[in-house]
Amino acid sequence: MPEGSHHFVVGTIRCTVLSDGYYAYPASWFFPNADPQALSQALDERRLPQEDVLSPLTCLLIQTGSRVVLVDAGAGESSRTTGAMRARLEMAGVRPRDVDTVILTHAHPDHIGGAVDAAGRPVFPNARYVIGELEWEFWTSARTDLRSLRVPEETRIAIHSSARRCLGAVRRQLEPVDVETEVVPGVRVIPAPGHTPGHLAVLVSSGGESLLNLGDAAVHPLHLGQPRWENGFDLACDTAISTRSRLLQRAAAENMHLMAFHFPFPSVGRIEADASGGWAWTPGW
Repeated sequence: MPEGSHHFVVGTIRCTVLSDGYYAYPASWFFPNADPQALSQALDERRLPQEDVLSPLTCLLIQTGSRVVLVDAGAGESSRTTGAMRARLEMAGVRPRDVDTVILTHAHPDHIGGAVDAAGRPVFPNARYVIGELEWEFWTSARTDLRSLRVPEETRIAIHSSARRCLGAVRRQLEPVDVETEVVPGVRVIPAPGHTPGHLAVLVSSGGESLLNLGDAAVHPLHLGQPRWENGFDLACDTAISTRSRLLQRAAAENMHLMAFHFPFPSVGRIEADASGGWAWTPGW
């Protein structure tokens, strides 16, 4: 399992990235429209496996004043390689009941599964769960259409089932938002649709420093270097690519650090424009 935690500060705001574990996906799921030869070369240059992509699950703990905010809850104990979030939090000195706000970037199982225990109860009993209003409406509607996802049907069914189960369990604690909103002082959520209809990015700002958490607006550094490469888990690919470009341009223009849930641990770094029209990723704080 990847290393567990990494601490840094944004101005006066204490941040800790916490690993919930990882999944492995076929490379074709993450880059469905990539030219196979170009993809093979890109993976080879980075000394990465050709067939499967190792995908870390990295949540963000934010502590500012008396507020304790968790961005995404991980997958929970859905596989033998996930389910470490509660232990990671306790190692950071945070009990589940201490968390007062959970920001759900979206309702995919690897982001929301850890919000609900095996008995179907909220893991964070005292928290409000901030989510995009369109996200709530999409997953709880009578007709949730996932046919545009380029993953197997059984995976689509599992995604849908998990979203409905977990959202139902925390529905009394949900706080839907539909515009850019300050959730606690120094922490804002930003609508970032495409991956899902109500997908959110999260901006942490203090003392002239900023961290932009992309959520799943990009799920691999190759999506920065090759900005037209799609992600098979994106519901609306054109919108997702446009959103990704907008967020990256904002981050570069405002000299922000970036975080992405599935990037190699500790999942934080910087970007700069490269000559090919993409973005070069440099890991680290």
